[in-house]
Amino acid sequence: MRIDKFLKVSRMIKRRTLANEICDKGRVFVNGKVVKAGYEVHVGDQIEVHLPAGTRRVVIDRIAENIPANRASELFHEV
Repeated sequence: MRIDKFLKVSRMIKRRTLANEICDKGRVFVNGKVVKAGYEVHVGDQIEVHLPAGTRRVVIDRIAENIPANRASELFHEV
């Protein structure tokens, strides 16, 4: 799954277009490397997102195409 879609599905970022913009600005890192919106993420990858509200670091536990909002936090855990 693409990083921009994962960020949207996991509800870390509200809209996919916003996730795409954040990736294009170089504010998203996977396993310590800056990635573009099309980067394919896998279970076990560590994601770091630099947002105006602060930095979030998570590890992917599961990947799902669609998931209810109340279960979105099951896709990752904070580091």
